[in-house]
Amino acid sequence: MSIPDTERRLSDRSADFTLSRDEDGKLVLNCNGITHRGVVPVRAFPIAAPDECISLVDPNGHEVAWIPSLESVPSDFRSMILEDLSYREFTPEIRRIASVSSFATPSTWQVVTDRGNAELLLKAEDHIRRLSHTALLITDGHGVSFLLRDIEALDPHSRRLLDRFL
Repeated sequence: MSIPDTERRLSDRSADFTLSRDEDGKLVLNCNGITHRGVVPVRAFPIAAPDECISLVDPNGHEVAWIPSLESVPSDFRSMILEDLSYREFTPEIRRIASVSSFATPSTWQVVTDRGNAELLLKAEDHIRRLSHTALLITDGHGVSFLLRDIEALDPHSRRLLDRFL
């Protein structure tokens, strides 16, 4: 059986998978001879382990395939999954804190993220949630969550500004 270039095969202990896109751009998963149209990738641990434990779910929310690690799949397959995840998830990662309007809340922060410059409104200090010793999740006044993956990797200026709120 020949597989078109637009499809890639992932072997698992229990099944063979092929992944492609239909004419509408939606993911189509073929698994054990069954075709699942409109599958959506979902990360089990989006912050702690973003490239591990990916579930492919059908339009009804039922899991139809499990991928233990994105590293184990061919690059085209991984690209399709990551592309769909980028549409589904929006959690900008803070790289630098440029300025803070006030050290009391509410305050407006000017930040540099992996998706460009942004402004966030910190309504209360309890909107900064510690995920681990080095990771924070900051929710702004509009409900957008910003991830700060490693506070120890911040530049000294950003760290000084952040320390005033921790």
